[in-house]
Amino acid sequence: MSEGPPEILLASNRGPLSFHVGPDGRLSATRGAGGLVAGLDRSGVAERAMWVCAALSDADRTAAHTAPNGRLDLAGHAVRGRVRMLPIDPTVFSHAYNGVANSVLWFVHHLLFDVARNPAFDHSFSRAWNDYVGYNTTFAEALAADAAPDARVLVQDYHLTLVPALLRKLRPDLRVAHFSHTPWAPPDYYRMLPDEVGAQVLRGILGADHAGFLTPRWARAFLDCCEQSLAAEVDRVGMTVTYEGRTTRIRVHPLGIDVTSLRERAGAPDVAMHIATLRNQVGDRAAIVRVDRTELSKNIVRGLYAYRELLRQAPHWQGRVVHLVIAYPSRHDLPEYREYSASVQRVAREIDDEFGTENWRPLLLFTDDDFPRSLAAYRIADVIIVNPVRDGMNLVAKEAPAVSTRDAALVLSREAGACDSLGPYAVTVNPYDISGTARGLDTALRMDPAERAARCERLVNAAARCAPEQWFRDLLDGL
Repeated sequence: MSEGPPEILLASNRGPLSFHVGPDGRLSATRGAGGLVAGLDRSGVAERAMWVCAALSDADRTAAHTAPNGRLDLAGHAVRGRVRMLPIDPTVFSHAYNGVANSVLWFVHHLLFDVARNPAFDHSFSRAWNDYVGYNTTFAEALAADAAPDARVLVQDYHLTLVPALLRKLRPDLRVAHFSHTPWAPPDYYRMLPDEVGAQVLRGILGADHAGFLTPRWARAFLDCCEQSLAAEVDRVGMTVTYEGRTTRIRVHPLGIDVTSLRERAGAPDVAMHIATLRNQVGDRAAIVRVDRTELSKNIVRGLYAYRELLRQAPHWQGRVVHLVIAYPSRHDLPEYREYSASVQRVAREIDDEFGTENWRPLLLFTDDDFPRSLAAYRIADVIIVNPVRDGMNLVAKEAPAVSTRDAALVLSREAGACDSLGPYAVTVNPYDISGTARGLDTALRMDPAERAARCERLVNAAARCAPEQWFRDLLDGL
């Protein structure tokens, strides 16, 4: 591995490793999941790269403080390259992460605000925004200090929207890309942000040479916001934004999955053990499966209402189908998420109470994150439901058909970014239409086996396009 300044830097809130303190007091590390880790690891450039991220836990901060200059060699952790973990003050991190990124920027891009009450931007938000600026500044300064001359820097997501412009001032020699893994809000909704905050986010991303989005729809929304909020010059044919004398290229980089690796993992013994357990619980009934974080945008409650309506309006499915709901915790630091988790559990109990019999449990709810069990659920699924109110991409919609052994039919929200590529082969639904989603579930359950097999094959082929390493290379090539 090269010991000189890195030629490629990747900046994200969460890094490729999470540290933990064992019973013996020693630090150990767990490799992160997701396309970003896989993309860098298989890209062929990891030895020349450094990942800059926040130290998210006390154990992460200990690892950062004990490493030389906070830089860790990833050898021995099943990840290649180097990482620098930034030991950001916990209060600053909480304000930036919870007070701005997750409760404001995430909400605006997923259209989640309860507009009769929220948002309400007051002095406490101003303090949180100042810490968000400080958080982004810390990243920009670390990147500027570490990067080799003319290095390429890939900045990730809504946590770090200000970094490109801040980094541009410190190191104008660097080639910088920003990638948004979320949707982008349309201008009328985006203008709910305080004017200067909204403008600062846009100016931050426009500090990059290259700004990437998952779908054309999200890219167009960003162009519209730049035009309406900044009066920037927008070229919709060439997909560029020119602002204050600089031009930023806007490009679409859809993210797929590594089908081969996923299938290999789904064939492991721990997955087989969960398959046996789930199959024993489901019996010979059809299985409707959902796997999601308990996240407001995932629309789990409306999905449960749709299943309840299916059982009410098509009673012949009673006793013949089981809904496996794997809804693991997300962002419990925020009260809205705690309340939403409670709602999911309440509605699940109501369905069980209304329809359950001595010989049939209509719904099985799991609230802990267990990846092997999720893969097992994919394997036995007859129907997969993915019904977010809005989603940047949604990899569950791509993963589940790829490992299904039963040619699972996909019920897919038209508001998921994945609908761009998977929609023609899925049963598409309006995520707000509970009755329509119930009819979609019924259609999927009744689908002719030959049609199911043909659709599932096409779903897998579409999901395999632009595997994580290709997505990563395409983003680099944009610079």
